[in-house]
Parts: sequence; structure tokens; C-alpha cells
Amino acid sequence: MKLLTGLVFCSLVLGVSSQRWFSFLGEAYDGARDMWRAYSDMKEANYKIQTNTSINAREGIQKLLGHGAEDTLADQAANEWGRSGKDPNHFRPAGLPEKY
Repeated sequence: MKLLTGLVFCSLVLGVSSQRWFSFLGEAYDGARDMWRAYSDMKEANYKIQTNTSINAREGIQKLLGHGAEDTLADQAANEWGRSGKDPNHFRPAGLPEKY
């Protein structure tokens, strides 16, 4: 508990050193509110969050079994499409609400 309290205190001191306390706390509140709204939207849309660990494990197993090469190529093509600045809705899943 002491370690957690120390980390929170140090992060507050470092984050506030160049700003006023009230503006920092207001921005922290706004950021937390944005995160909560995004989380609520994801729950409403019933999409699940996967960690990178599970995704990497799945890709590793596919590589061992010799599957997934076409998925990797499709993913790389989508990444290249996005970096080029083309329309991101090209890869939008069918039926996904416009809200997202």
C-alpha cells in the first residue's frame, strides 16, 4: 500500500510540476471521463477486449501449425492501406453501427 501511495504521489508531483494543480486535476478528470465513455461504448457494442498476449499466443500457434499466413498478409495490407491515408472504412465490418 505504501508503494502504491508513493507511486501515485510521485506521478502527481511530476505531472503537476509545470502546471497548476486545478488544471491538472481537471484534465485528469476529463481523461478518466473519456476512458469511461469509451469503455461504456465498447460494452454497449458487446465487443470484447483481448490482450496482446492472447493475440500473440494465437499467432504463434498458427505459425507452428502452418496456418494464418493469409491472415498475416491481409493484416499487413490493411496496415499499409491505413498508413497511406486512404479511406479507413474500406475495412469496416459489415453491420458495425456508425457510432463506432
